[in-house]
Amino acid sequence: MENSIEKIKQEALKKLDEASSDIESIKALSVQYVGRKGFVTQFLRNISKLPKEQRPLAGKEANQVKQFLENAFSQAIARIEMEKNSLSDSIDVSLPGRPVRLGTLHPITQITRQICDIFTNLGFEIAEGPEVETDYYNFEALNVPKDHPARDMQDTFYISENIVLRTQTSPIQIRVMEKYPPPVRIIAPGKVYRCDSDLTHTPMFNQVEGLLVDKDVSFGDLKGILTTFVHEIFDEETSLRFRPSFFPFTEPSAEVDILCVMCRGKGCRVCGHTGWLEILGAGMVHPAVFENVKYDIKQYTGFAFGMGIERIAMLKFGVDDIRKYFENDLRFLRQF
Repeated sequence: MENSIEKIKQEALKKLDEASSDIESIKALSVQYVGRKGFVTQFLRNISKLPKEQRPLAGKEANQVKQFLENAFSQAIARIEMEKNSLSDSIDVSLPGRPVRLGTLHPITQITRQICDIFTNLGFEIAEGPEVETDYYNFEALNVPKDHPARDMQDTFYISENIVLRTQTSPIQIRVMEKYPPPVRIIAPGKVYRCDSDLTHTPMFNQVEGLLVDKDVSFGDLKGILTTFVHEIFDEETSLRFRPSFFPFTEPSAEVDILCVMCRGKGCRVCGHTGWLEILGAGMVHPAVFENVKYDIKQYTGFAFGMGIERIAMLKFGVDDIRKYFENDLRFLRQF
Protein backbone atom coordinates (compact mmCIF):
# COMPACT_ATOMS: atom_id res chain seq x y z
CA MET A 1 0.00 0.00 0.00
CA GLU A 2 2.83 2.36 0.91
CA ASN A 3 4.52 1.56 -2.40
CA SER A 4 1.33 2.42 -4.26
CA ILE A 5 0.92 5.94 -2.74
CA GLU A 6 4.64 6.58 -3.17
CA LYS A 7 4.34 5.62 -6.84
CA ILE A 8 1.49 8.11 -7.29
CA LYS A 9 3.64 10.82 -5.68
CA GLN A 10 6.65 10.16 -7.92
CA GLU A 11 4.51 10.10 -11.09
CA ALA A 12 2.93 13.43 -10.10
CA LEU A 13 6.33 15.06 -9.46
CA LYS A 14 7.68 13.78 -12.79
CA LYS A 15 4.73 15.24 -14.71
CA LEU A 16 5.00 18.47 -12.70
CA ASP A 17 8.63 18.79 -13.74
CA GLU A 18 7.68 18.29 -17.39
CA ALA A 19 4.97 21.00 -17.17
CA SER A 20 7.07 23.43 -15.10
CA SER A 21 6.46 26.47 -17.35
CA ASP A 22 2.77 25.91 -18.20
CA ILE A 23 0.30 27.08 -15.58
CA GLU A 24 -2.70 25.46 -17.26
CA SER A 25 -0.93 22.07 -17.40
CA ILE A 26 -0.06 22.33 -13.70
CA LYS A 27 -3.67 23.15 -12.81
CA ALA A 28 -4.77 20.09 -14.80
CA LEU A 29 -2.25 17.90 -12.90
CA SER A 30 -3.58 19.27 -9.61
CA VAL A 31 -7.10 18.17 -10.55
CA GLN A 32 -5.82 14.80 -11.81
CA TYR A 33 -3.96 13.93 -8.59
CA VAL A 34 -5.51 15.83 -5.65
CA GLY A 35 -8.91 16.88 -7.08
CA ARG A 36 -12.24 15.37 -5.96
CA LYS A 37 -11.75 12.45 -8.37
CA GLY A 38 -7.95 12.47 -8.36
CA PHE A 39 -5.63 9.54 -7.80
CA VAL A 40 -4.77 10.45 -4.20
CA THR A 41 -8.42 11.11 -3.34
CA GLN A 42 -9.43 7.70 -4.78
CA PHE A 43 -6.66 6.10 -2.79
CA LEU A 44 -8.02 7.63 0.42
CA ARG A 45 -11.53 6.36 -0.35
CA ASN A 46 -10.24 2.79 -0.88
CA ILE A 47 -8.43 2.64 2.50
CA SER A 48 -11.56 1.13 4.08
CA LYS A 49 -10.96 -2.01 1.99
CA LEU A 50 -7.57 -2.62 3.64
CA PRO A 51 -7.08 -4.85 6.66
CA LYS A 52 -7.90 -3.03 9.89
CA GLU A 53 -4.30 -2.96 11.13
CA GLN A 54 -3.03 -1.28 7.88
CA ARG A 55 -5.60 1.51 7.70
CA PRO A 56 -4.01 4.07 10.13
CA LEU A 57 -0.58 4.01 8.48
CA ALA A 58 -2.04 4.06 4.94
CA GLY A 59 -4.27 7.02 5.81
CA LYS A 60 -1.39 8.93 7.36
CA GLU A 61 0.84 8.33 4.34
CA ALA A 62 -1.87 9.28 1.86
CA ASN A 63 -2.73 12.58 3.66
CA GLN A 64 0.95 13.53 3.76
CA VAL A 65 1.30 12.88 0.03
CA LYS A 66 -1.87 14.89 -0.71
CA GLN A 67 -0.64 17.89 1.30
CA PHE A 68 2.82 17.64 -0.28
CA LEU A 69 1.43 17.60 -3.85
CA GLU A 70 -1.02 20.44 -3.17
CA ASN A 71 1.89 22.60 -1.95
CA ALA A 72 4.05 21.55 -4.90
CA PHE A 73 1.39 22.51 -7.44
CA SER A 74 0.65 25.84 -5.70
CA GLN A 75 4.32 26.79 -5.43
CA ALA A 76 4.95 25.93 -9.08
CA ILE A 77 2.08 28.20 -10.20
CA ALA A 78 3.23 31.04 -7.91
CA ARG A 79 6.80 30.77 -9.21
CA ILE A 80 5.71 31.03 -12.84
CA GLU A 81 3.47 34.05 -12.13
CA MET A 82 6.27 35.80 -10.23
CA GLU A 83 8.71 35.21 -13.09
CA LYS A 84 6.23 36.69 -15.59
CA ASN A 85 5.68 39.78 -13.44
CA SER A 86 9.39 40.17 -12.94
CA LEU A 87 10.01 40.10 -16.68
CA SER A 88 7.31 42.72 -17.36
CA ASP A 89 8.60 45.05 -14.61
CA SER A 90 12.29 44.53 -15.21
CA ILE A 91 14.62 47.48 -15.73
CA ASP A 92 17.39 47.41 -18.27
CA VAL A 93 20.14 49.24 -16.36
CA SER A 94 22.19 49.55 -19.54
CA LEU A 95 19.63 51.93 -21.10
CA PRO A 96 20.19 55.70 -20.71
CA GLY A 97 18.02 57.32 -18.04
CA ARG A 98 14.93 59.28 -18.95
CA PRO A 99 15.73 63.00 -18.69
CA VAL A 100 13.72 65.00 -16.15
CA ARG A 101 12.50 68.36 -17.43
CA LEU A 102 13.75 71.02 -15.05
CA GLY A 103 11.69 74.06 -14.24
CA THR A 104 12.92 77.60 -14.83
CA LEU A 105 12.34 80.91 -13.12
CA HIS A 106 9.41 82.95 -14.41
CA PRO A 107 10.66 85.81 -16.66
CA ILE A 108 9.27 88.41 -14.22
CA THR A 109 11.19 86.76 -11.38
CA GLN A 110 14.33 86.76 -13.52
CA ILE A 111 14.06 90.49 -14.28
CA THR A 112 13.18 91.32 -10.66
CA ARG A 113 16.32 89.55 -9.47
CA GLN A 114 18.46 91.31 -12.08
CA ILE A 115 17.10 94.72 -11.05
CA CYS A 116 17.62 93.96 -7.36
CA ASP A 117 21.17 92.75 -8.01
CA ILE A 118 22.05 95.96 -9.89
CA PHE A 119 20.81 98.23 -7.11
CA THR A 120 22.18 96.17 -4.22
CA ASN A 121 25.58 96.36 -5.95
CA LEU A 122 25.12 100.16 -5.84
CA GLY A 123 24.58 100.02 -2.08
CA PHE A 124 20.80 99.87 -1.86
CA GLU A 125 19.00 97.56 0.58
CA ILE A 126 15.79 95.68 -0.21
CA ALA A 127 12.71 96.64 1.83
CA GLU A 128 9.25 95.05 1.87
CA GLY A 129 5.82 96.04 3.12
CA PRO A 130 2.11 95.03 3.14
CA GLU A 131 0.11 94.80 -0.08
CA VAL A 132 -3.08 95.84 1.74
CA GLU A 133 -2.43 99.42 2.85
CA THR A 134 -4.12 102.30 4.60
CA ASP A 135 -5.14 105.32 2.60
CA TYR A 136 -2.67 107.35 4.66
CA TYR A 137 0.43 105.40 3.62
CA ASN A 138 -0.70 104.88 0.01
CA PHE A 139 -1.73 108.50 -0.61
CA GLU A 140 -1.74 111.12 2.15
CA ALA A 141 1.78 110.59 3.47
CA LEU A 142 2.98 110.84 -0.13
CA ASN A 143 1.48 114.35 -0.48
CA VAL A 144 -1.75 113.12 -2.09
CA PRO A 145 -4.63 114.25 0.17
CA LYS A 146 -8.18 112.98 -0.41
CA ASP A 147 -9.20 115.89 -2.64
CA HIS A 148 -5.98 115.91 -4.68
CA PRO A 149 -6.55 115.51 -8.47
CA ALA A 150 -3.51 113.20 -8.67
CA ARG A 151 -5.69 110.43 -7.23
CA ASP A 152 -7.40 110.29 -10.61
CA MET A 153 -4.07 109.15 -12.11
CA GLN A 154 -4.44 105.81 -10.32
CA ASP A 155 -7.56 103.62 -10.48
CA THR A 156 -7.57 102.18 -6.98
CA PHE A 157 -9.07 99.01 -5.51
CA TYR A 158 -10.80 100.13 -2.29
CA ILE A 159 -11.45 97.49 0.36
CA SER A 160 -13.07 100.09 2.59
CA GLU A 161 -13.02 103.87 2.79
CA ASN A 162 -9.53 103.92 4.31
CA ILE A 163 -8.12 100.52 3.24
CA VAL A 164 -6.80 99.91 -0.28
CA LEU A 165 -4.74 97.48 -2.30
CA ARG A 166 -1.55 99.46 -2.73
CA THR A 167 -1.24 101.18 -6.10
CA GLN A 168 2.53 101.50 -5.81
CA THR A 169 5.31 100.34 -3.49
CA SER A 170 5.89 103.94 -2.34
CA PRO A 171 4.19 103.26 1.04
CA ILE A 172 7.23 101.14 1.90
CA GLN A 173 9.36 104.28 1.56
CA ILE A 174 7.18 106.08 4.13
CA ARG A 175 7.31 103.15 6.55
CA VAL A 176 11.10 102.92 6.27
CA MET A 177 11.58 106.67 6.79
CA GLU A 178 9.29 106.59 9.83
CA LYS A 179 11.39 103.82 11.33
CA TYR A 180 14.94 104.89 10.41
CA PRO A 181 16.70 108.27 10.38
CA PRO A 182 18.79 109.30 7.35
CA PRO A 183 20.83 108.20 5.53
CA VAL A 184 18.39 105.84 3.78
CA ARG A 185 19.13 103.89 0.61
CA ILE A 186 16.47 101.29 -0.30
CA ILE A 187 14.63 99.65 -3.17
CA ALA A 188 11.12 98.28 -2.69
CA PRO A 189 10.07 95.52 -5.10
CA GLY A 190 6.59 93.99 -4.93
CA LYS A 191 3.11 93.51 -6.36
CA VAL A 192 0.79 96.48 -6.85
CA TYR A 193 -2.86 96.73 -7.95
CA ARG A 194 -4.84 99.07 -10.21
CA CYS A 195 -8.21 98.82 -12.01
CA ASP A 196 -6.73 98.55 -15.47
CA SER A 197 -6.43 95.81 -18.07
CA ASP A 198 -5.26 95.90 -21.70
CA LEU A 199 -2.23 95.00 -23.84
CA THR A 200 0.14 96.98 -21.61
CA HIS A 201 -1.71 96.98 -18.25
CA THR A 202 -2.96 94.31 -15.84
CA PRO A 203 -4.93 94.65 -12.58
CA MET A 204 -1.92 93.23 -10.74
CA PHE A 205 1.65 93.95 -11.75
CA ASN A 206 5.11 94.29 -10.22
CA GLN A 207 7.06 97.43 -9.38
CA VAL A 208 10.46 98.35 -8.06
CA GLU A 209 10.76 101.74 -6.40
CA GLY A 210 13.91 103.31 -5.04
CA LEU A 211 14.69 105.93 -2.42
CA LEU A 212 17.93 107.62 -1.42
CA VAL A 213 18.03 110.25 1.34
CA ASP A 214 21.20 111.88 2.66
CA LYS A 215 22.92 115.22 2.91
CA ASP A 216 23.67 117.04 -0.35
CA VAL A 217 21.85 114.58 -2.63
CA SER A 218 21.23 116.18 -6.03
CA PHE A 219 19.37 115.53 -9.26
CA GLY A 220 22.78 114.78 -10.75
CA ASP A 221 23.10 111.83 -8.35
CA LEU A 222 19.72 110.55 -9.53
CA LYS A 223 20.81 110.79 -13.17
CA GLY A 224 24.02 108.94 -12.42
CA ILE A 225 22.25 106.07 -10.62
CA LEU A 226 19.59 105.66 -13.31
CA THR A 227 22.14 105.87 -16.15
CA THR A 228 24.13 103.07 -14.50
CA PHE A 229 20.96 101.03 -14.10
CA VAL A 230 19.90 101.42 -17.76
CA HIS A 231 23.35 100.45 -19.01
CA GLU A 232 23.38 97.37 -16.73
CA ILE A 233 19.87 96.11 -17.49
CA PHE A 234 20.11 96.74 -21.26
CA ASP A 235 23.58 97.71 -22.56
CA GLU A 236 25.97 100.65 -22.60
CA GLU A 237 24.80 101.65 -26.09
CA THR A 238 21.32 102.44 -24.73
CA SER A 239 20.92 106.19 -24.35
CA LEU A 240 18.41 107.76 -21.97
CA ARG A 241 16.78 111.13 -21.54
CA PHE A 242 14.87 112.92 -18.78
CA ARG A 243 11.62 114.74 -19.60
CA PRO A 244 9.91 117.12 -17.14
CA SER A 245 6.78 115.60 -15.60
CA PHE A 246 4.58 115.76 -12.50
CA PHE A 247 4.30 113.48 -9.48
CA PRO A 248 2.84 114.76 -6.21
CA PHE A 249 5.59 113.13 -4.13
CA THR A 250 8.59 114.49 -6.07
CA GLU A 251 9.64 117.98 -7.16
CA PRO A 252 11.15 118.42 -9.67
CA SER A 253 9.84 115.28 -11.40
CA ALA A 254 10.85 113.56 -14.62
CA GLU A 255 9.92 110.73 -16.94
CA VAL A 256 12.89 108.68 -18.06
CA ASP A 257 12.99 107.42 -21.65
CA ILE A 258 15.47 105.07 -23.28
CA LEU A 259 16.47 104.78 -26.92
CA CYS A 260 14.10 102.24 -28.47
CA VAL A 261 15.61 98.78 -28.03
CA MET A 262 13.78 97.57 -31.14
CA CYS A 263 14.81 100.16 -33.74
CA ARG A 264 17.70 101.89 -31.96
CA GLY A 265 16.10 105.30 -32.42
CA LYS A 266 15.10 104.99 -36.08
CA GLY A 267 11.39 104.88 -35.27
CA CYS A 268 9.08 101.87 -35.28
CA ARG A 269 5.60 100.72 -34.23
CA VAL A 270 6.80 99.85 -30.70
CA CYS A 271 8.07 103.36 -29.94
CA GLY A 272 5.33 105.12 -31.91
CA HIS A 273 7.97 106.19 -34.46
CA THR A 274 9.56 108.54 -31.91
CA GLY A 275 12.71 106.47 -31.34
CA TRP A 276 12.19 106.60 -27.54
CA LEU A 277 10.46 104.40 -24.94
CA GLU A 278 9.33 105.50 -21.48
CA ILE A 279 10.53 103.13 -18.73
CA LEU A 280 10.21 104.89 -15.35
CA GLY A 281 9.37 107.99 -13.37
CA ALA A 282 11.69 109.78 -10.95
CA GLY A 283 12.41 113.01 -9.14
CA MET A 284 13.64 114.72 -5.99
CA VAL A 285 11.58 113.85 -2.90
CA HIS A 286 8.98 116.56 -2.20
CA PRO A 287 9.63 118.48 1.05
CA ALA A 288 6.05 117.73 2.17
CA VAL A 289 6.88 114.02 2.19
CA PHE A 290 9.91 114.67 4.43
CA GLU A 291 7.76 116.73 6.77
CA ASN A 292 5.27 113.84 7.07
CA VAL A 293 8.07 111.54 8.30
CA LYS A 294 9.71 114.30 10.38
CA TYR A 295 12.92 114.55 8.36
CA ASP A 296 14.76 117.89 8.55
CA ILE A 297 14.26 119.41 5.09
CA LYS A 298 17.08 121.89 5.74
CA GLN A 299 19.60 119.11 6.33
CA TYR A 300 18.50 116.34 3.99
CA THR A 301 17.52 115.91 0.37
CA GLY A 302 16.76 112.78 -1.58
CA PHE A 303 15.50 111.26 -4.77
CA ALA A 304 12.99 108.54 -5.60
CA PHE A 305 12.18 106.51 -8.70
CA GLY A 306 9.77 103.78 -9.72
CA MET A 307 9.36 101.37 -12.61
CA GLY A 308 7.09 98.54 -13.71
CA ILE A 309 9.01 95.28 -13.89
CA GLU A 310 6.74 93.89 -16.62
CA ARG A 311 7.54 96.98 -18.71
CA ILE A 312 11.27 96.30 -18.40
CA ALA A 313 10.73 92.60 -19.16
CA MET A 314 8.65 93.40 -22.26
CA LEU A 315 11.41 95.61 -23.65
CA LYS A 316 14.21 93.23 -22.72
CA PHE A 317 12.52 90.11 -24.14
CA GLY A 318 10.64 91.74 -27.03
CA VAL A 319 7.16 90.79 -25.74
CA ASP A 320 4.28 92.92 -27.07
CA ASP A 321 1.45 91.80 -24.73
CA ILE A 322 1.88 92.03 -20.94
CA ARG A 323 -0.91 89.48 -20.39
CA LYS A 324 1.31 86.68 -21.71
CA TYR A 325 3.29 86.84 -18.46
CA PHE A 326 0.19 85.82 -16.48
CA GLU A 327 -1.48 83.23 -18.73
CA ASN A 328 0.82 80.38 -17.56
CA ASP A 329 1.26 79.09 -21.11
CA LEU A 330 4.28 76.77 -20.82
CA ARG A 331 5.07 77.21 -24.51
CA PHE A 332 5.67 80.89 -23.78
CA LEU A 333 7.40 80.52 -20.43
CA ARG A 334 9.86 77.84 -21.61
CA GLN A 335 11.43 80.36 -23.98
CA PHE A 336 13.05 82.05 -21.01
